[in-house]
Amino acid sequence: MSRSGPSKDWDVVLVGGGIMSATLGVLLSEVQPDWRITVVERLDEAGLESSSAWNNAGTGHAGLCEFNYTPRRPDGTVDTSSAVRIGEQFVSSLVFWAGLVERGVLGPPETFTRSVPHLGFGRGADGVAYLRARWEALRDHPLFADQEFSEDPAVLASWLPLMFEGRTGDEPVAVTRSAQGTDVDFGALTRQLLSALQQRGGVVRTHQEVTSLRRQGETWVVRVRDRGTGHRRQLRAPYVFVGAGGGTLPLLQSAGVPETRRYGAFPISGQFLRTDRPDLVAAHRGKVYGHAAPGAPPISVPHLDLRVVDGQEALLFGPFAAFTPRFLTRGRLTDLVRSVRPGNLPVLAAAARDNRSLVAYLLRQVAQSADARTAALRQFVPSARPDDWTLITAGQRVQVLKKTGGRGTMVGFGTEIVTSAGGSLAALLGASPGASTAASTMLEVLAASFPQRVSEWAPQLDRLAPSSRTVRQLGPDRLGEAVTCARRVLGLVPVGTAHGKGATTS
Repeated sequence: MSRSGPSKDWDVVLVGGGIMSATLGVLLSEVQPDWRITVVERLDEAGLESSSAWNNAGTGHAGLCEFNYTPRRPDGTVDTSSAVRIGEQFVSSLVFWAGLVERGVLGPPETFTRSVPHLGFGRGADGVAYLRARWEALRDHPLFADQEFSEDPAVLASWLPLMFEGRTGDEPVAVTRSAQGTDVDFGALTRQLLSALQQRGGVVRTHQEVTSLRRQGETWVVRVRDRGTGHRRQLRAPYVFVGAGGGTLPLLQSAGVPETRRYGAFPISGQFLRTDRPDLVAAHRGKVYGHAAPGAPPISVPHLDLRVVDGQEALLFGPFAAFTPRFLTRGRLTDLVRSVRPGNLPVLAAAARDNRSLVAYLLRQVAQSADARTAALRQFVPSARPDDWTLITAGQRVQVLKKTGGRGTMVGFGTEIVTSAGGSLAALLGASPGASTAASTMLEVLAASFPQRVSEWAPQLDRLAPSSRTVRQLGPDRLGEAVTCARRVLGLVPVGTAHGKGATTS
């Protein structure tokens, strides 16, 4: 036996057992059922890093309420292009999941998703004007047509009792509400997708840490170590996808992938205040996104979310940024230092130079006191008592840094698809909106990785999960029909609207 252990040949190796690898694996098993596919995951169960229900907000991101997806222009209007694109991408996911549920590939939909309204919260005269401009710009699009806007205190109190009980009325406030919002347990969904892949002959192995990735001729060699037994082996495949979250960039760097030289990375932990008190949870039935405070970066948008995980309901408020040099929740303290290379030093320097306000914000967040966090919570829940809420760390995000137009920028929105060696290696970098766009993003990965096959696969893929381009080309009637059908299959019946005095719809 060689020092690296025995070899085994595969058609596809997927590194990382999260929602992206799971989605890609199922899509490939549909179009190429004869391919041998294996997934390797370093933890003892799949879906425990960024896909874990407690490591993300569980928001089925569809652009319904997030201010950072509709940046404000200098004239006060908003750019809706990102929100619309995310809405189209989420339709791809809904159709994909619904089709799998209908065919019995996935279990009962209530095990991974449910209807939870999405609401936008504008505070102060400027925040209310921003929210109104957002609503007006989106309301004529079929994916946003159900949104309601209100400044009426009685309507707002009926929508959000917890947030408006005891509110003094010292400042103008307004809320938009979409009854078609969702809450998704991406960890549970990931495990169901991987179970389906296994039933089709795929192999999923946990406790497997990838120690190296190398190109040998037309083949990729993936060396792995069993974290339980220490046993080493190697996997050989013509195609590898790396969807390892924060572990992706370091692995690509160690493999010498030239396309990664232009990227840097900076880890940020997300912290949230959490409560399980039944009376508080019962008084807040939605996901409410606010807008960034003046001078704060767009990624800082606060939100108060209803979460349902394994039947247990809770509220989360945040995020509050924290720092650790680890790139994964169970990563190494040396992750950040090891990611710094001569090739990406200029990117890191430019990012530090051109994002001083962000750096200052992160420093303030790290030094934030418990009283300051409670004060932030009380902007949403005026009656909040510190004893009712517990500070938790909810996952680890690696913000990707790159140069754009000579400036160092943070990829705070969207995902970066990296391909190398003629598409035989693909990887995903980035975070928000992440999991919600998995189906659409994996269709892009397939197109970039298998250009010679994608035309053959296209009809079947479009039935499985229409691409965002296909969704965009549907007329309002066909789009509405597709969304309604998918939501019906998934049991996503809109939570009742609350029209009343002061509530306005399109």
